[in-house]
Amino acid sequence: MAKPWAKSFYHSKQWYKARSQYIKEVDGLCERCLAKGEYVPGVIVHHKIHLTILNINDPDITLNKDNFEYLCQTCHNEEHHGQASVIRNDLMFDDKGNVIKKEN
Repeated sequence: MAKPWAKSFYHSKQWYKARSQYIKEVDGLCERCLAKGEYVPGVIVHHKIHLTILNINDPDITLNKDNFEYLCQTCHNEEHHGQASVIRNDLMFDDKGNVIKKEN
């Protein structure tokens, strides 16, 4: 969930365009899983340098594809919380934090 100070950025045309182009460049796959030989769809364009209230208006950070990494929900949760957020083997969190059944 975007912080209040970041909402306008995440709803901007510039972000949607940069995000869309990056997802196409990485073929829609989670980059960390792919590095392990696993083909998992990504769901979140992650900023390697995390966005803050101080850098949210800096396009060299917010819109620079060198600062992007496309991740699945599990890898994004590991990045921010230190471990996968899996409740059971057949459940996971979607990109809005809702518990959903894994597709086989």
